Amino acid sequence: MSQIELSFEFFPPRTAEGMDKLRATCTQLAVLQPHFVSVTFGAGGSTQQGTLDTVLEIARNGLKAAPHLSCIGAARDNVRAILARYRAHDIRHIVALRGDLPSGMGEIGAFQYASELVEFIRTEHGDWFHIEVAAYPEYHPQAHSPNQDLESFARKIKAGANAAITQYFYNADAYFRFVDDVRRLGIKVPITPGIMPITNFSQLMRFSSMCGAEIPRWIARRLESFGDDKASIRAFGIDVVASLCQRLLNGGAPGLHFYTLNGAVATSAICQQITLNR
Repeated sequence: MSQIELSFEFFPPRTAEGMDKLRATCTQLAVLQPHFVSVTFGAGGSTQQGTLDTVLEIARNGLKAAPHLSCIGAARDNVRAILARYRAHDIRHIVALRGDLPSGMGEIGAFQYASELVEFIRTEHGDWFHIEVAAYPEYHPQAHSPNQDLESFARKIKAGANAAITQYFYNADAYFRFVDDVRRLGIKVPITPGIMPITNFSQLMRFSSMCGAEIPRWIARRLESFGDDKASIRAFGIDVVASLCQRLLNGGAPGLHFYTLNGAVATSAICQQITLNR
């Protein structure tokens, strides 16, 4: 049996206490032997140094870390310098994203799409970096049509991306349909489903409204019915997400990428409920 590849997303802590919490989280999740962990990059590069510092801290603790790199609002020389810094630290894995413009910034910058960033990385560094890109099973909220979204994804792969991680979702059929659609376009790269543990109903609804992830009505109503009962929300969320993960793995998903929000408890509990070997 081969073990399913797990990966985890973290964000750069802004305080010493936050870094201590992240170290503890890394220690707890390391027992699951993740293939890699990723570290987010704030809008317009607002956490640029924090991303690098966090990646290096994680690497010192024995985990393979992949920084996110978003390009919207960025100058080519700035992106070139970031890539050179990562390469100098022997970081070979990047999550390349378009990202969002920071509030108040009106200039798109040198790159309009993630495919342009991927192409730039390949032009500058050849095959040095393993490049992950984003995928949207329920389609990007700014896409004019599903076909346009699929074409945008195909451009990122054609530009040189090695693999993809999806936005989180709670409808497995959306993932399987997306994979079928891109396979029909001749795209063969691994597409790993993104998994968001459910621990806080209002937070989940806020995140989902921003990123376009659909919360099935039955899940939303059940969560709503628990009110402030955090224990019931947590238990229900673990069961729902573990069932989703098991169905994805049974259906051929190459792994699972957890959006941890720098916590380990929910992710660990979900992984304990699913079969990680096949």
